[in-house]
Amino acid sequence: METVKDLLIILISSSLVSNVVLSQFLGLCPFLGVSKKTNTAVGMGVAVIFVITLASAVAGVMYKFLLVPLGIEYLQTICFILVIAALVQFVEMFLRKALPALYEALGVYLPLITTNCAVLGVALTNVQKEYGILAGVVNGFATSAGFTISIIILAGIREKIQYNDVPESFKGMPIVLVTAGLMAIAFCGFSGLL
Repeated sequence: METVKDLLIILISSSLVSNVVLSQFLGLCPFLGVSKKTNTAVGMGVAVIFVITLASAVAGVMYKFLLVPLGIEYLQTICFILVIAALVQFVEMFLRKALPALYEALGVYLPLITTNCAVLGVALTNVQKEYGILAGVVNGFATSAGFTISIIILAGIREKIQYNDVPESFKGMPIVLVTAGLMAIAFCGFSGLL
């Protein structure tokens, strides 16, 4: 059983120190693709928080109470992908009905959450680190919160870069990649926290 201290360490570590995008390089497709505007970055971040947190809970329950007792742990990746795909479909249907403007703004990147390696990476990390269900959910929430922090910061910087005099060869994606690299270096400063 995890203590509050253990959960707090997981929370800080997964969101800042081992940021899924900036130190593990998972989830780069939506990170680079949806970070053009802050409002769409916030929408993607909230969707990712919902999917990863819920996927961590469902995958943890499935692994502990279904795969392990039946001795079919080797099917974990397939089962986790099915869970993630179902959750993304649920989010997509919800956004289409409740927030059509955000649904249109996210475009192709919303279904890409299904193939976002960060979502599957969290579920597999929870199994590899032998987290319990609660610790896995905290890890999932913290990882997705770290993703959201990163994508919102990058979106804010990209909005400001539009008004700067950037050399021609750096316009577009090159300056975004340089910015993401500088953000990764800045996030390395959090490594002394734990």
